[in-house]
Order: sequence, then structure tokens, then C-alpha cells
Amino acid sequence: MKLTVNGHDTFCYTGGKPFDAAKPTLVFIHGVLNDHSVWILQTRYFAHHGWNVLAPDLPGHCRSAGDPPRTVEDAAAFVLALLDAAGVQQAALVGHSFGSLAVLQAAATAPRRVSHLALLGTASPMKVSPALLDTSLNAPMQAIDMVNVFSHSLLAPPPSALGPGTWLYGGSKALMKRVLASNSEVNVFHRGFKACDDYRGAEAAMEKVKCPVLFILGRSDAMTLPRMAQPLIAKAPGAKVVTVEAGHQMMVEAPDAVLAALVGFLQP
Repeated sequence: MKLTVNGHDTFCYTGGKPFDAAKPTLVFIHGVLNDHSVWILQTRYFAHHGWNVLAPDLPGHCRSAGDPPRTVEDAAAFVLALLDAAGVQQAALVGHSFGSLAVLQAAATAPRRVSHLALLGTASPMKVSPALLDTSLNAPMQAIDMVNVFSHSLLAPPPSALGPGTWLYGGSKALMKRVLASNSEVNVFHRGFKACDDYRGAEAAMEKVKCPVLFILGRSDAMTLPRMAQPLIAKAPGAKVVTVEAGHQMMVEAPDAVLAALVGFLQP
């Protein structure tokens, strides 16, 4: 479905079910050089089990118009504007990597609008190496290869992801190339990485969060090492922490484990 957010068309995947604002709502926010498709298994499950699902392409990415977020705060403002556009007063928020910072900041900005907060592959600070930041700007195809090596711990996912024999590296590389090519005016790769690198507000934001919090960490995550989430975990007493056997792209590499963690967290 498409919503008008901040004056621009925004594509939202709904898990194959019509949007119904009367249902409890679950919003999934992707990371840098990804789109809604990284959440396919999780969104379809919740959409078919009583939830209203919104998995947008971020502004300036793939099917969504508008200026790509320059900062984490911009991305958080987009999340809240998305809820307004959908007529949703309160939702559970799920974010991966850059998306985890966006939903965290959104929950800090408007705590009463967030019922649950799930952070996947998160870190504080979420520093990007100078070499990778430079490569994302000046040699993005090379940077895509670098990120794919760092983001996966398996050559092929279990059958529940994309099917037996699926090549994680190839699929992820194709997605990242498609997202990069979707915006001819802005290098969304470098802009997203710079937003992650510049953000210093995660720990202060966590102190303002009022809802239950879940951390899902990849044991073999080389992009956001599990220990890099500890400053946030320390600021969230009572938070649930689940470690899955996967790298950074855990939603596809360990889809069942990620889904099980979310189901356990969100069930009444």
C-alpha cells in the first residue's frame, strides 16, 4: 500500500493483508541499503496472526519518494509521521541496524506512541570505519562487497528463509545494488552510513523509553558486534536480550529464530 508521508508517496508492505488501523500495529524499519523485503518472513507471519503490519521503504529508497534521511533524528521523525499518515496512535516498533536507531529515537521522542521496542543488530555508538565510509561514497560497489562479507556468517540460509540453496551473499548484493540504483540523485549508501556514524544520542534516548524493550543480537555479527549493544542494554533495566546464531543480516540468515524472539516478546 502507499501512504502520503510528509507530502511524499511512501510504499509500505503489509504482509499480504489489508491494512486495518483498528488492529494492533507493528512497524518494521530496515537498515542502510535495504528495503522492506528483508522482513518478508516476519511481516507475513504477524500479518496473518492478528497484527496490522507496516514495513516501509525509507524515503528515497526503492518505491518511496522523498529525501533520504540525513540523520537518525530525521528517520525517527519519518517513523512518527508514518504513524500519523496511517491513523495509528500507538504501535510496536522493530528496527534493524540504522533502523534500530531510528525506532529508538522515535520511542524516546514520543514514548506514549510506542507499545514495544525491538532493536536488531544495534550498537552505541554505531561507528562506521573511515575506510568503509569513504568507500561507500567513492567506490560503492566495492563497499557492497565489503559489507556482505561482514554481514553474513553462513553461505546459505535454512529452507525457511528463501529456499534451499539460496546464496545469501548474492541475494544481499543484488538487493543492495538495486536499492543504491533506485535513487539517482543521492548516494543512499553513504548518507545512511554517515547518519549512523554521526549519531551520539542512543544512550540518552534509551533513558526516555517507557515501553518493554527487546534486543536481538547476532552471535557472529561483524558489523555491530554484540558487545557494542551493551551500553544500551545497561540503560534498559528489564530488557530482554536474545542472541541468535547469525551475522548482521539475521532476519534472513536466522529468520525462524528472529521470528520466535519477536513472537515471544509481543505475545500478550
